Amino acid sequence: MHHKQKGDFKLFKPSKIFFTKGVGRHKDYLQSFELALRQASIEKCNLVTVSSIYPAGCKRIGKAEALKYLEPGSITFCVMARNFTNEPNRLIASSIGVALPSDGSHYGYISEHHPFGEKEIVSGEYAEDLAATMLATTLGVDFDPEKAWVEREKVYKQSGRIFKTFNITQSATGHKDGLWTTVIAAAVMIP
Repeated sequence: MHHKQKGDFKLFKPSKIFFTKGVGRHKDYLQSFELALRQASIEKCNLVTVSSIYPAGCKRIGKAEALKYLEPGSITFCVMARNFTNEPNRLIASSIGVALPSDGSHYGYISEHHPFGEKEIVSGEYAEDLAATMLATTLGVDFDPEKAWVEREKVYKQSGRIFKTFNITQSATGHKDGLWTTVIAAAVMIP
């Protein structure tokens, strides 16, 4: 575990990160959330949600590798997008967008988006756009905020300052019989 002493506090700096998603359906809301966590393979962790910074130097790993590091009951930090409904046929989504700088010593951004009525691709692109725009403003990339995401994405990447953007999105429609439906997407940090 990477810890740095700062005053009376120990700072936790993740060295690895992975992305996961899931959907759950049940007559009880809490159970539907638990089932979404199970599908995402993070149900055994005590999840602590954090804000939107992708730590500098943090290595992205696959879910299968990441699960080797997770211990039942461990305090696990994540950025999570979560949405739920018990309205039959209502479209819901949860998206995590990521923007990484070309300079690996600089932090990136992670965004959460949890809309109603948006298709998976629209939700994912919106989350990706949010993260890229936050990073672009931090890095001083000049862009027109009125331009469409596709156009701004080209500007961001042509600037040479933004290396990569991506998203992970889970969508679902509300169960026809009104069961609770929960969708999650998460960026899970590992020490």
